[in-house]
Amino acid sequence: MFKHALLESVKAWLGDPAHGDLPLHVRIQRAMRQLILDGALDVGRPLPASRALARSLDVSRDTVEAAYGQLHAEGFIERRVGSGSFVSAQVQRLPGHGLARRSVQPGPALRLSQRGQAMFAGGGVRDFLAPRAFAPGVPETRNFPLHTWERLQRQVLKEYGTQALLHSPPQGMEALRRAIADYVNLERGARATADRVLVLTSSQQALTLCANLLLDAGEHIFIEDPAYHGARKAFDAAGLNCVPVPLDADGMQVELLHDAAPARAVFLTPSHQFPSGATLALERRLAVIEWARQQQAWIIEDDYDSEFHYAGKPTACVQGLDPHERTIYIGTFTKSLFPGLRIAYMVLPPVLVGPMTVARTLQDGHSAPIPQLTLARFIEGGHLGAHVRTMRAVYAQRRDMLAQLVREHLAGFLEPRVPAGGMQMPCVFNCDIPEQEAVDAARRAGIDLLGLTALHAAPVHEPGFLMGFAAHTPGELELAVKKLAVVLQTLRR
Repeated sequence: MFKHALLESVKAWLGDPAHGDLPLHVRIQRAMRQLILDGALDVGRPLPASRALARSLDVSRDTVEAAYGQLHAEGFIERRVGSGSFVSAQVQRLPGHGLARRSVQPGPALRLSQRGQAMFAGGGVRDFLAPRAFAPGVPETRNFPLHTWERLQRQVLKEYGTQALLHSPPQGMEALRRAIADYVNLERGARATADRVLVLTSSQQALTLCANLLLDAGEHIFIEDPAYHGARKAFDAAGLNCVPVPLDADGMQVELLHDAAPARAVFLTPSHQFPSGATLALERRLAVIEWARQQQAWIIEDDYDSEFHYAGKPTACVQGLDPHERTIYIGTFTKSLFPGLRIAYMVLPPVLVGPMTVARTLQDGHSAPIPQLTLARFIEGGHLGAHVRTMRAVYAQRRDMLAQLVREHLAGFLEPRVPAGGMQMPCVFNCDIPEQEAVDAARRAGIDLLGLTALHAAPVHEPGFLMGFAAHTPGELELAVKKLAVVLQTLRR
């Protein structure tokens, strides 16, 4: 008979809720197979007769026979007429046999490619999954017109039926590409047509495509300093040499591009620089376009939250000013609508549409058709424009409230740098509290802050935080600021 401990192991396996969806004979078979693999049942060990095991487990004999039959078919046991069933000698040749009874051995050394090591060492890009104060870049979703979205999605399903359940073309559904082109032409002064739009999952995917298709490892790319960390990590992972270019009140100092080593591309957030909030001056936009023409280089323009500009109309995008077709325009609906939508896009020069689309098929293949078609109707019906206008007023109020609260409750710690647009506010230290200690202590208190230090390449810069305000009401902002004041007070030296 089974030893009592082994019988209890089988019973425990049978009673585990994680295995509850499996037929009873499969649970018995897998429990015994695991005991054999662990070495708890030795090679040559006789197994209990099916009738006796069935009685011990309170199951039918046919159930045990079915389990034994499968173990025999897989080579784990031998069945001898007149003698019974035994653990097969073949299991000794199985990888990992008996490891549970041996001392734990170290696993194989981790060996990644250089690209893989760069990606792992870079730590990836951490999204703020819950809208805790003051997570940057998180929109307010409680005001989203969900009923309108549901109605439009029902229309899509009614019109397209099961066709909406199939693959999307890798470039994206034509209805959405047409709607995006019309929208960015009107709102951002772009020069787009549906055939030049590539629908993607995220702006991070767009940056990764640019890094891998436009430049080879070791080649130079100019980036703003400070810069969006997701872009720098995408370029680092591709093995590119990021050359930081300092900013001033008018954005990237474009004139410095001519004095540096030649580069194949420049990365810009010209409408609302991340994280400073500066807007690239018109003469510098024209200068970077001319630089790209002369160098036959690419301009990667990330227009991540340009809809939310609070002082007049935002400046037209660089792509719309570029007559030489050297600009790749990246946009996303994560900020203007909601993060769970997972739809972004690029407006591409005609020569890049084919290569970028093919490269996209090697990543995630395509974006889901139903959200694409629903979004197309949402844009065409004017709902996107209406929602953006509503949220622009809401976010402007919250920006002003956060600035007021910082001055009122955090004046001894931080100085706000009130941006003209966007969803987050840089605040720099006016005391000697270590930035990372403050970030860690705030996180333990339920507050998410993005430190400014990691966004800079230059060793000398102003430490502080990037504080998101879009996702929180004035009352929520006040509570969070007061909590942050307590956290910082405990760290004051």
